Amino acid sequence: MQYNRKFIGWIFVFGILALLLVPKLKLSNKNNSKITNRDPKLLSTLVDVWVVKAKPLQNKIFSNGTLISNEEVELRSEISGKVTGIMFTEGKRVKKGDILVKINDSELQAALKKNKSKELLARDREFRYKQLLEKNLTSQQEYDLQLSELNSVLADVELTEAQIAKTEITAPFDGIVGLRSVSVGSYISPLTKIASLQSINPMKVEFAVPQKYFGLIKEGKAIYIKLSATGKTYAGKIYAVEPKINENTRTVQARAIVPNNNGELTPGAYVEIDIVLENLTNAILIPSEAVVPDFEGEKVFIYKNGKAVSQLVTAGIRTEKEIQITSGLNIGDSIIVSGIIQLKPNGSVKIKKILD
Repeated sequence: MQYNRKFIGWIFVFGILALLLVPKLKLSNKNNSKITNRDPKLLSTLVDVWVVKAKPLQNKIFSNGTLISNEEVELRSEISGKVTGIMFTEGKRVKKGDILVKINDSELQAALKKNKSKELLARDREFRYKQLLEKNLTSQQEYDLQLSELNSVLADVELTEAQIAKTEITAPFDGIVGLRSVSVGSYISPLTKIASLQSINPMKVEFAVPQKYFGLIKEGKAIYIKLSATGKTYAGKIYAVEPKINENTRTVQARAIVPNNNGELTPGAYVEIDIVLENLTNAILIPSEAVVPDFEGEKVFIYKNGKAVSQLVTAGIRTEKEIQITSGLNIGDSIIVSGIIQLKPNGSVKIKKILD
């Protein structure tokens, strides 16, 4: 009898607990039903998209180089002697053929005067013997002797004039003369440097590129140089390429010509160089952040009907902010460029902004 009472008591307790728990279970099921039936759009990831379009692109490689003068020479004398005149101003422009330095030529001028006198006498004798020969009053041998004497004197005159010409140091081309190292009264020899002369418009730039670009670096290719000091860019063209690859550095040397109308480029300056290998007119470029690594290569997410669809792509040229895609995308595709970390293949997404 006592056992039955305990059993009935436990049944009563469980009944009360059941009455208390049933409303909570119904409420929990109702809440779960609301969550399950919630609009899927409210669970979509907000993303920015980039609409793929064709753009022009330059395939470029980067190098560095040194500016050099278009023409450069050290002014020196061909003969030894005392400087009697300096006809240039340091740092100023000169024209081709201008006399820059004069060396004492007094002895040579005296020798020239003497030889000129001999020339007059020799010409007169040659003329008289020629007339005698025409009248058969002298022999051919006698005339030839006088003619030989005249030619010898003419050679002496020519030699003296050539020596006098060497006493005048002239500009071999238009350019700017540098700082001089001699003064009037200085005794100079062929080993003495007088000054330097440089032609700086246009300028040349010398640079090297890896050997794998040997076949692409050709005459006429466009380059752009930038001065690190000012950041200003100048355009030029390659005009010569070394036909041999350097065995030590495995690079090929090349030179380009760059206009320097304003005189802003200086010989010896370091420059950064962009070399244009080819111009592409219809390249597909997308932001770099849109491309993510994958175990099969690289991929992007394309927005299609509210879904993030994974697509493998092949990347080409890379710029500072964009990547060329050579396969895997079509013009007009909408590429997801934000919230990529949260994306899952075929996950639900919602466009927040369309970027240009």
